[in-house]
Amino acid sequence: MHVFIGVDIGTTSTIAVAMSRSGLPLASAARPSRLVSPQPGFAEADPAQWWSNTQEVLREMLARLPADADLAGICVTGMLPAVVLLDEGRNVLRPSIQQSDARCGAEVEAMKRELDEAAFLRRTGQGLTQQLVAPKLRWLKAHEPRIHTRIAHVLGSYDFINMQLTGRLTVERNWALEAGFVDLADHLVAPDLVALGGLRPDALPALAASHDVIGAVTAQAAQATGLPEGLPVFGGAADHIASALAAGLTQAGDVLLKFGGAGDIIAIAGKPEPDRRLFLDYHLVPGLYAPNGCMASSGSLLRWLAGLLGGSDGDDVLKLLDQEAADLPAGADGVRALPYFLGEKTPIHDPLARGTFTGLSLSHTRGHLWRAALEAIACGFRHHLDVLAGSGRPATRLLASDGGSRSRIWMQIVADICGQPVHVLSDAFGSSIGAAWVAAVGSGMAGWEDVAASVRIGTVLEPSSSSIMASDRIYADYRELYSSLKPFFQRGQLS
Repeated sequence: MHVFIGVDIGTTSTIAVAMSRSGLPLASAARPSRLVSPQPGFAEADPAQWWSNTQEVLREMLARLPADADLAGICVTGMLPAVVLLDEGRNVLRPSIQQSDARCGAEVEAMKRELDEAAFLRRTGQGLTQQLVAPKLRWLKAHEPRIHTRIAHVLGSYDFINMQLTGRLTVERNWALEAGFVDLADHLVAPDLVALGGLRPDALPALAASHDVIGAVTAQAAQATGLPEGLPVFGGAADHIASALAAGLTQAGDVLLKFGGAGDIIAIAGKPEPDRRLFLDYHLVPGLYAPNGCMASSGSLLRWLAGLLGGSDGDDVLKLLDQEAADLPAGADGVRALPYFLGEKTPIHDPLARGTFTGLSLSHTRGHLWRAALEAIACGFRHHLDVLAGSGRPATRLLASDGGSRSRIWMQIVADICGQPVHVLSDAFGSSIGAAWVAAVGSGMAGWEDVAASVRIGTVLEPSSSSIMASDRIYADYRELYSSLKPFFQRGQLS
């Protein structure tokens, strides 16, 4: 039996899944990852922990496979664009600066003064925002110049794991596209775009498509992971785009809501249609594009909040808080929240935004805080749906994937606030299953059409008619609260 492996280097966890050629998950394992925020708006992680986690989850998952499993390929996915910096000896120079990091607001503003943003958007598909890698590199040059001068290679989270597996340096093309280094005219890395970050063009490794074979598992990596030496390793994939593939997202009108450490929303387009409010990626199916958005803190916010309210972010505490939230009415008895605890990316692109809770009294409980947080993140998804509809891409079907989609109360809240049914995928492995499919297609043992045929929808949650008025009020409050507090956020940054 041919088996394909997908590994997801997520914001809050590392997950490995083994999949049959028909798309059936056969075994899995997971380890938590630590997101560190040493200062407001900062988001960092330790690449060494990713590699340690990868070794552990692969060994555990392999031990659970049936005896007739014949491993045929592995593909790694991860958050994008995390920034991993290596020196000439391929040593990690500092913790990874995560995609949700918002430290480089001043550098973004400087780039806006230097460049024609409309022209940059047309050329790269990206707006001038904190998502780009160049402003992060500029921040390093200003604040950590000794690190910046030693940078020999810049790559992403899953590219780093690929290096550990194969000994080769590559960078998957969606990482380079969202980083702002690719010119859509020829789909190649442009030296002048890399230079915006103060680096030589050769600091960026060779581009690889997701389904390209970039190498094979080395003897050293085989000993560390339990994988067979010589196992083909594929180019890798951005986690949200891998989730879109696993969800069978290939038709206009289909929109995927991805409930991971960040909150992603992915649509489909047949051609690049840059929109400053969103990001643009290549779909893994050749010829398609994936306009998308990302809320900086979704699952990571909930795990942080669970640690404060319940003393742990373990699954038992999450389930208990969900139950307490489910026992409360829509609107959490007047408690409102903004989920901008790491600033915010799309669609507002405001690194100075901050998380808030308001409307609290001594009668409120931790369940009210939890429900308000769930509702706030759901409002963030609805905001993105408004943007898509306003640009001519209305959602006709909402799909939900990844770990947070296992929360029934959260999915019901999303259905209520978005006013549409939410189709929850029957497995919550989204990104890692999508990566496994990349390995299957890249190996020639499956086609892109096989992915959509294998998608299994589990629960479909319909909007509650009794919650329509409350949901509209919650969303209106959400939008008004940010508008009212935006000047305060800006003043707070200057104080």
